[in-house]
Amino acid sequence: MCKTYNKIGSLKSLKLHLEQNNIYDFKSLKEVIAYQKSYTVLRQKLISHHGNLIEEEKNMLNIDLPNLGSAIETQRQISVETLTNEIDKLKQQLTILTSNSSTNFFQKLATGLKYWKYKRKIKRKEDNFEIEVEISISKLVEDYKFKSNRHQFITSYFNEAVMQSAQYSLSELERKKTAIDEINNFIYGALGEQKVVKELEENLSDEYFLINDFAVSFSPVIYNKKENDYIKSVQIDHILVGPSGIFLIETKNWSEKSLENWSLRSPVEQIKRTSFALFYLLNNEMSNYHLTLDRHHWGEKKIPLKNLIVLTNTKPKEEFQYVKILTIHELLGYVNYFKPIFSYSETKRIADMILRINE
Repeated sequence: MCKTYNKIGSLKSLKLHLEQNNIYDFKSLKEVIAYQKSYTVLRQKLISHHGNLIEEEKNMLNIDLPNLGSAIETQRQISVETLTNEIDKLKQQLTILTSNSSTNFFQKLATGLKYWKYKRKIKRKEDNFEIEVEISISKLVEDYKFKSNRHQFITSYFNEAVMQSAQYSLSELERKKTAIDEINNFIYGALGEQKVVKELEENLSDEYFLINDFAVSFSPVIYNKKENDYIKSVQIDHILVGPSGIFLIETKNWSEKSLENWSLRSPVEQIKRTSFALFYLLNNEMSNYHLTLDRHHWGEKKIPLKNLIVLTNTKPKEEFQYVKILTIHELLGYVNYFKPIFSYSETKRIADMILRINE
């Protein structure tokens, strides 16, 4: 099994986009795609779930409202009884007070003041009797009115109540789908890249090193005289380093319609730029010094680069200079066709240098 380095580029872009949208639900590309495909079903399940919740709420209200009505009447009776007892007690105290006659002026004065105080208390309680009763049951009445209104709304507008209940969950569902739909290209790109990685990982020996999402910037820029191209940066989906050399692999999970789309950037030009830059980085005196490749008696060995575009669906009939166009099923046969020219230690040193460049 070949040794693999770095995450797939499209997967990294996908993960970054989801995190920027505060979406952390998905653990794999498979889960993201499943979410896309099952969106309609998930939405309907969510509405059905909230329909059940509203139905349960309605049933609970059918129980709560009669219980609340009974609780209000019970509390009203208790309040009436309590207030009546308080008034009766004050009247008894008033009766006792008036029955005690005294000839002493000061005692008469004190009795008069107490008499007036009791009368005032009795009058205040009698005047506020209904108010006090209503205050004692006000919270229960308020709760009853709220639940009664809620029950009436649910009974009359059940579907609206369900949609109100599900509103936040539905908006989250829609928000996630919108965020995922915005990066469909990365999703399909990641699918294609995963297929290529799996094909190479499972079928090549540990003499091969697969480096995903290779990217490097140049300062100063590299000048490709032949193409009159100033190269500031390059990126490639995969670099496969093996005993027969280096394979630059750009993966496209394109349909026939995409192949004919002129607005899509040519992968041929992209891989040629990367190939030139990597050849420049690896085949020079400084690189040869650090790589210390085994010498040949004819001179310094060149590191061959082969440019591949792998299409996971279909490929064009045309062929292109300097770039081989393959389907995923042709990839292994092409890689294994070339004879080894490097030892394992040389291959590893080349892979390690590319990894250092990628850092």
